[in-house]
Amino acid sequence: MRLLAEARPHHHHEHNYPSKKLFVFGDSYADTGNTKKNSPGSWKQPYGITFPGKPAGRFSDGRVLTDFIAKYLGLRSPLPYKFRKVVPQYLKYGMNFAYGGTGVFNTSSSNPNMTIQIDFFNQLIQENVFTPSDLTNSVALVSVAGNDYNFYLATNGSAQGFPSFIASVVNQTTTNLIRLQKLGVKKIVVGGLQPLGCLPLITALSSFQRCNSTFNELVVLHNNLLNQSVTKLNQQSKDHTTFVILDLYDSFMSALNDPSMRDQFKPCCVGVSSKYSCGSVENNVKKYTVCENPKSAFFWDMFHPTQQGWNAVYNKLHKGDLHQLQY
Repeated sequence: MRLLAEARPHHHHEHNYPSKKLFVFGDSYADTGNTKKNSPGSWKQPYGITFPGKPAGRFSDGRVLTDFIAKYLGLRSPLPYKFRKVVPQYLKYGMNFAYGGTGVFNTSSSNPNMTIQIDFFNQLIQENVFTPSDLTNSVALVSVAGNDYNFYLATNGSAQGFPSFIASVVNQTTTNLIRLQKLGVKKIVVGGLQPLGCLPLITALSSFQRCNSTFNELVVLHNNLLNQSVTKLNQQSKDHTTFVILDLYDSFMSALNDPSMRDQFKPCCVGVSSKYSCGSVENNVKKYTVCENPKSAFFWDMFHPTQQGWNAVYNKLHKGDLHQLQY
């Protein structure tokens, strides 16, 4: 029966095109299980309570951006890199190399930065785990959600130096995009930066009442530089549509401004005091609270959307940038 099921899709195509594959690089907005089980967050209660019902390595109560993009492409969410030997039958959907906490440069996380993630991908291509024909119908999703900037601020980076650091983050992101193209990926989708000034970590300073415009102005600078860079890459590429930016800034903003989102900046899961965070436990005592209905919250914790939040973002993207993913 299984053989029949696997053979069947070919009847839909005149030619036997290799099936679509999704390859994912980046951070916790895209990670679906690569971080270590003993690290804080994604493998601890109450993460995963909405989907799959228990902690499973996603930084949310349920699905994250990767899952929604895979769904759009008609694919099962690709396998996290660390499980590649465990369920090799899932390799046909692609692979997720994203690790929570990472950036394009090194951050406070010991997880592999994006250059190393692309090295892992390159290694699998060298080993013929993915062949050139596997890549003829491939899409890469690249998430750069601001960990480099958190690290810059945490290591006393100056306000005057911020614009030039932003330029270096965008330059490194561009280098990564070109490298993915050279490895044979046909469509490369990069997330624009979301409004960092609206993350609960920042809005907590105003009791979750409003976004910080200084932060958001820096985000706009990042996104303008990224737009210029990607426009240039497309002008240089054969079909001029290889690279696509997902406008996460606008889609976050319009989801947050949706009247159905009450207390839109308040996270569903929070530590009982600033000393603790979502998932903290001390002497077997929970040091966090979870809102009654995660579906009514946009943010899950201080950094990450809920599944419902990602769903709202996806619905906005669906009306805009996503159609460019079709060949």
